[in-house]
Amino acid sequence: MSSNRTLRDLPFGVGAAAGAAAWVLTYLFTYVITSSEIQNSIIGRLTDIPTWKAVGWVFYNAHFTSTIVDVPLVGGATNFIGGENGFTPLLYVIPPVLLLIAGLAVGRYAGAGEDTVRSALAGVTPVIGYGVLSVVGVFLFATQEPSVTPDAVTGILLAGIVYPVVFGAVGAVVAGLTASNGRPESTTNKL
Repeated sequence: MSSNRTLRDLPFGVGAAAGAAAWVLTYLFTYVITSSEIQNSIIGRLTDIPTWKAVGWVFYNAHFTSTIVDVPLVGGATNFIGGENGFTPLLYVIPPVLLLIAGLAVGRYAGAGEDTVRSALAGVTPVIGYGVLSVVGVFLFATQEPSVTPDAVTGILLAGIVYPVVFGAVGAVVAGLTASNGRPESTTNKL
């Protein structure tokens, strides 16, 4: 099989949709876990920053992307997950799990079998939806007064590309390996 045919056969649309769904679900889970605490925090009570934007910072923190705070006396890179006053470190698990599921779904849809390279290629396709939304989110979650934003470089490269490529590919390979194990034996008579 030629490499052009292999690329043409990849489920780009399904992968993009699965990636976008994983991104949205990751944000929603992060919102459910953190929004009430953000609303009751000093940031929520003393500033006009919308809760959904602050949740976006935590969303990127769950991808090991720092939040850049450019405020005198408090500025610098920070992460709101873990530590004494941070959110639960379980937030780090949400993006990989949902991207594994997205890769698994794309792998199943593509009919990925024992060809692990083809399975992995199919599993990379969620990067389209997840990556585009990650780029948009870096700018969407930025605030001007005070100046707070997810780090653009790691937000795009790590959250938008590395996470969906790695975890999507692993999910699709798992789909391929488990699909071949669950197939019934042929029922035709052998002579």
